[in-house]
Amino acid sequence: MKRRNFRVRIWYVSLVCLLVLTVIGCSQSANPAAQEGTQPKNVGEPKPGGTITFGLSAEPDTLDIHKTNMSASEVVTRLIGGALLSMDPETKEIKPYLAESYSISDDQKTWTFKIRSGVTFHDGTPLTSASFKATYERAIAPETASPGAGPLLSVIEKISAPDDKTLILQLKEPSAPLLSYLIQPNVTQPLSMASIEKYGKEYGRNPVGVGPWKFESWKTGESITLVRNEAFKWAEPFAKVQGPPMPDKLVIKFIKDAQTTIAALESGSIDIASISAKEAKEYRNNGKFEVLEATKLGVNFIQMNLENEILQDLRVRQALNMALNKKAIILADQQGEGESAFGPLPRKMFGYDPAVETYGYPFNVEEAKKLLEDAGWKTGAGGIREKDGKPLSLQLLTAMTSQGIPLIQSMLKDIGVEIKVQNAELGSVLDLSAKGQFDLNVLGYTDLDPDILYLFMHSSQIGGLNHSHIQNPQLDALLEKSRTVVDPVQRQQIFTEIQKIAVEQAYWIPYSEEKTFLAVNKRVHGIKLDAMYGIMLGESWVNP
Repeated sequence: MKRRNFRVRIWYVSLVCLLVLTVIGCSQSANPAAQEGTQPKNVGEPKPGGTITFGLSAEPDTLDIHKTNMSASEVVTRLIGGALLSMDPETKEIKPYLAESYSISDDQKTWTFKIRSGVTFHDGTPLTSASFKATYERAIAPETASPGAGPLLSVIEKISAPDDKTLILQLKEPSAPLLSYLIQPNVTQPLSMASIEKYGKEYGRNPVGVGPWKFESWKTGESITLVRNEAFKWAEPFAKVQGPPMPDKLVIKFIKDAQTTIAALESGSIDIASISAKEAKEYRNNGKFEVLEATKLGVNFIQMNLENEILQDLRVRQALNMALNKKAIILADQQGEGESAFGPLPRKMFGYDPAVETYGYPFNVEEAKKLLEDAGWKTGAGGIREKDGKPLSLQLLTAMTSQGIPLIQSMLKDIGVEIKVQNAELGSVLDLSAKGQFDLNVLGYTDLDPDILYLFMHSSQIGGLNHSHIQNPQLDALLEKSRTVVDPVQRQQIFTEIQKIAVEQAYWIPYSEEKTFLAVNKRVHGIKLDAMYGIMLGESWVNP
């Protein structure tokens, strides 16, 4: 199995996020089930015109989707593109979008799409099946060395376009996750080959797509400006706004500092900002702003390195799970705004097994102490347990600086485990974790599909995201099968088994499903918030 690039799906819970916020244009949503935040109705009649301004805490490296691995880049590329498929917000079904229909062969290896007519790129060239063929071939070509799109499309063996409307993908093997990739315009949107040829190496500073927003300018170190695509008339069938967006412009400002971002929000120089749970409580009573919230489609957790002899004992791993009061951690980190996690998948993700809430490890200090006693760890000097003359001491590697870390440290000390915290920059934490140079680490993820567990738990991913060094043949087989079984009922059962093994073996300490919050200036209307991708602008409009 080839390793799938994990792109930028990992966040450390020490960071609010790489992004101040993320945006989706034209009512596109990869996870509409989690659109919990919506502005109130009855705010006047929608009107065209105006500018919406928001901030990013990082500047994109490039806007060429095949050359980037940054969340900041995805924010913009999603707005200017579209994808073959989309997900219906009501039925949660994946349906055609830039493809007007599609079919999958009985052996699940031949996928045939009929491309929608009448769609044009921002440069005026028509969208055809050849556009997708050239785009996907560019993504998976070794010379492109795409860090994001390439690995996700690597299951494709051959692409053909026998006519302008027909696109055929021949797969190396059946692929259940491929559907979730084909609804993501930031990864699989068609590119204008005419513009790529025109701009060459500068295409990443001059992107061209088929979406509701057109690239206008990029002021290095300051902002990117997008303008309304007046020709846009191919929104998804379920979108309320079928034509061009109502605002004239979107201005995306680069603001690295969180406090500076809040100051910009307060002054009105930006309309929308990501805020903390603490700030959300304050802003809910602020008449100038609306607060939108959604639970992220992911889990915060602690990985355990099974190369450590102490952590090779299942009883120790179970004890560490039982020692944590998850509600107290959520209160410290998120002002209580979040939910306890008991397994590796969040509640709203496909594949989640509700039974995990009954067999997952409850907070039980006395049982945790008993497990450690049974494992031979006896209370020693200072309350720290010892065995064979060695203390029960573990290093916790993290980029997190919130109150949650000392609380975790204290909770584990209560059962006789000494935790030495090692703080490091995000890049260093990732590097050290991949090399196995840690005992425990604090991580989190967001994703659309439970296939993310393949990256974290399959033995082939040791050296990648499988920091725990999990080597479980039964789990490997189930993870591999989950990728090739397309039937949702069968796939659900597979993930039910995967979760049970992961929890019973206590590879992780899952502890929370985190909420995300946006403060939106009330002059901006029609905003929705999506758990996976942030703010949705498809129905937005602006008062002067």
